[in-house]
Amino acid sequence: MKFDLHTHHERCGHAIGTIRDYVEAGIRHGLSVIGISDHSPYFASTNDREQPGIAMAKSEFSRYVDEVLRLKEEYSGRIHVLLGLESDFFPEHANVYRAVYEQYPFDYIIGSVHLSGGISIFNKKRFNGLTEQQKIQHKEEYYDLIEQSARSGMFQILGHIDAMRAYYAPFSDIPTEAVDRTLKTIAEYDIAIEINTSGKTKDCGGWYPVDAILERALHYGVRVTFGSDAHVPERVGDEWDQVSARLKEIGFKEWVYFKQKERQVVPL
Repeated sequence: MKFDLHTHHERCGHAIGTIRDYVEAGIRHGLSVIGISDHSPYFASTNDREQPGIAMAKSEFSRYVDEVLRLKEEYSGRIHVLLGLESDFFPEHANVYRAVYEQYPFDYIIGSVHLSGGISIFNKKRFNGLTEQQKIQHKEEYYDLIEQSARSGMFQILGHIDAMRAYYAPFSDIPTEAVDRTLKTIAEYDIAIEINTSGKTKDCGGWYPVDAILERALHYGVRVTFGSDAHVPERVGDEWDQVSARLKEIGFKEWVYFKQKERQVVPL
């Protein structure tokens, strides 16, 4: 049974195609389940659309939900469409986001940290000129935010938990206990992490997270799921079979998806 829980579409401003395009791509690629999970609006902003090239407008949010629910009904029997969301996590605004999300029937919400220390995790220059101690500080601030997102109770899945390495491959080698501490917390709160294949589109190559993190996740009992993080329909389900095979090699026996926020277990 194939599933993909992390897909975007044109509302976010940096993806191509309609939601229907991604659902149809899921069918072509043999998926049984596809989750639609576009970027959440910046709900704490006074602007309707705070970041036009990054996230949808607040005024589009209800229309987004309604469209996914219509397609869920339309495609019933052909592919199971899930209502998801990729939500930014800002500790200072968590209650604002939580109050909005509670109004809608999400199957799951992916919590992703995209800003750390006020800088995009994808900023290609953020590690330029830093001392080794400063690099450790950046990494620990990032994982502190991920750990806080796990504790928040807002999410079923945490997204791309080492994506700060996207344009700085040595990120994985920065020494700190923060990764293990964060994985322990994720296990304690029984939240899944995704294997996100979009890392192959960045300078670092490969998936998020690296195998070493997946091995530690297995050690601590963290559950895993799959997300292509597709921003074009052609990437839906990208490298699903390879990820499945690698998880088996690492020692995982199952992975999960979510329906009405209830965990669905799929054997590997």
